[in-house]
Amino acid sequence: MTVREHAIQCIKDEAQAVLDLIPQMDDNFDRAVALIMACSGKVIVTGVGKSGHIGAKIAATLASTGTPAFFVNPLDAFHGDLGVLSTNDVVLAISNSGQTDELLRFIPVVLHRQIPIIGMSGNPQSLLAKYSTCHLNISVRKEACPLNLAPTSSTTATLAMGDALAVALMEERNFQPQDFAQFHPGGELGKRLLTTAQDVMLTEHLPILTADMQLGSAIILVSKGKLGLGVAMKGDQIEGLITDGDIRRAMEKWQAEFFSRTVADIMTRTPKTVGPQAKISDIQEIMNRYKIHNILVTDSANHLLGIVDRYACVL
Repeated sequence: MTVREHAIQCIKDEAQAVLDLIPQMDDNFDRAVALIMACSGKVIVTGVGKSGHIGAKIAATLASTGTPAFFVNPLDAFHGDLGVLSTNDVVLAISNSGQTDELLRFIPVVLHRQIPIIGMSGNPQSLLAKYSTCHLNISVRKEACPLNLAPTSSTTATLAMGDALAVALMEERNFQPQDFAQFHPGGELGKRLLTTAQDVMLTEHLPILTADMQLGSAIILVSKGKLGLGVAMKGDQIEGLITDGDIRRAMEKWQAEFFSRTVADIMTRTPKTVGPQAKISDIQEIMNRYKIHNILVTDSANHLLGIVDRYACVL
């Protein structure tokens, strides 16, 4: 086999290991989800070695999808970290063999405090499985490692089971994109869902016109505004909106008469508007739906507060 063929076989073996989890999922999975849903504290994920690394990722996924969770190394638990445990918590203990000595020494402490344990191992007959409130079977037929020694298929299966748990919990909690944004305010999704119109709207040097202004004069103001539009105002009220597209179409239609026409002849009298608290994600949806590049921001009395440009929505 070539180097690439070895790599492809590794991926196939790990993919198969994940698919093999499906028939191994039983009522224990439902009980695990129910335990976490009923938990008023947090999920303490624990494991040693490679299982610990996978456990840390599972804890991070749970925490970012609405389930308070964090990882504790059982070796550290005996040096002060036991203080994080409370009777309102649930422990998710991970060990491929289910017989890891350092983890098993941690289990009696958890049992003494009557904290539920969700065991995750590849051995349903292990001590971890025996002392768990419910056990998730992550056994694999073989490792993808050519020596069948290095944790490969087993760690992939563990990670997949952790993701399955997180996704099931998201469904149970009816976890929405807005909720995800609350946990990821620095990401692109968070910015789109949390940033509002007033955060990005332009408020100075807006291209303000009047409805009776001749189009020859309006062109100059629209050009200076550099937004491709002009807003027709009467006092503090919006009367309409014209775009550079409207101007081009009017020039083609009226030709020599164009300069004698007024803004009122071509303006849209009911332009799209949003309030200052409108989310950028909603504004993007409106722009895409109506194929527009700008949207006016108004208050409840139809006073113009600013303009949001399409480029301001690219966060």
